[in-house]
Amino acid sequence: TQGVSSAASDVYKRQVGDDAALVPLSPDLDLVVTTDILVDGVHFSDRTTSPFDVGWRAATANLSDLAAMGAKPLGITVGLSLPKNLPVEWVEHLYQGLTACLERYDTPIVGGDICRSGVITVSITAFGQVKPQQVIRRNLAKAEDRIVITGFHGLSKAGLELLLNSRGGDFPTLIRAHQRPNPRLDLLPLLWEIMGETNLAGMDSSDGLADAVIQICSSSGVGARIDRRLLPLAPDLTKMVAPETALEWALFGGEDFELVLCLPLPQADLLVKNLGAGAAIVGKITPNRSVELVDSQGIYESRVLSLEAGFQHF
Repeated sequence: TQGVSSAASDVYKRQVGDDAALVPLSPDLDLVVTTDILVDGVHFSDRTTSPFDVGWRAATANLSDLAAMGAKPLGITVGLSLPKNLPVEWVEHLYQGLTACLERYDTPIVGGDICRSGVITVSITAFGQVKPQQVIRRNLAKAEDRIVITGFHGLSKAGLELLLNSRGGDFPTLIRAHQRPNPRLDLLPLLWEIMGETNLAGMDSSDGLADAVIQICSSSGVGARIDRRLLPLAPDLTKMVAPETALEWALFGGEDFELVLCLPLPQADLLVKNLGAGAAIVGKITPNRSVELVDSQGIYESRVLSLEAGFQHF
């Protein structure tokens, strides 16, 4: 923090743990900064992802972090580490995918860097802006808030399984969900129309729905009850796998890039009614620290959810 005032340093420390960093620019505007890295063999492979789709997914991952903070995108920089013998066409297709996704959200590429490496790595830094009164944070959930998801979950996991098993033609909507997901920047104008200038709790579900709820609760010092009867499962997902597998993929699959938000009941109802298929109130925030999957019909026993069941980087 050399060159940064003590007060500014304290502000930065309080912001660790959200989907992106907040840098106060003025009383009326915050800069939002996020970085996401995609590595060949970890986040994509030739078996499942074309270079065009690598670019698209790289853009989505970063724009989703901006959406998770309530921010409007301003631009991105692109850092590439590439093997010496990689065909130029691969890089051209990567940038075509990046651009195709970014153009949907009026987001330019404003800079970057490139170096030689033994493995393909795509590192994106995205910049956005948000009013301080409309920042979405993980630590703002309150007891009795309703937990809203903005779309179906488990689709990307299903698409990946189909691609790995060479069944891509069976369910094209699931394949597309994995290869070309969309950040939910589209819903922010509706959210602010409903909520006004009100901070609220939320994050994106890039590491899974259960992960998002657990992270929000941990940051907010609360718990949650997710009702399995309220969790919507996409028709193609339930056609592909048994209901229990579909439920597990919805909870822990990851890379769906929807938003998980915590709102008072009236506003939650209104938001869901305006979002359409896949959006739902799936539970509520509780005063205790436990995150549970419950069954409102009493057929299945309650189950405590933990991060260990989902994706872990290490």
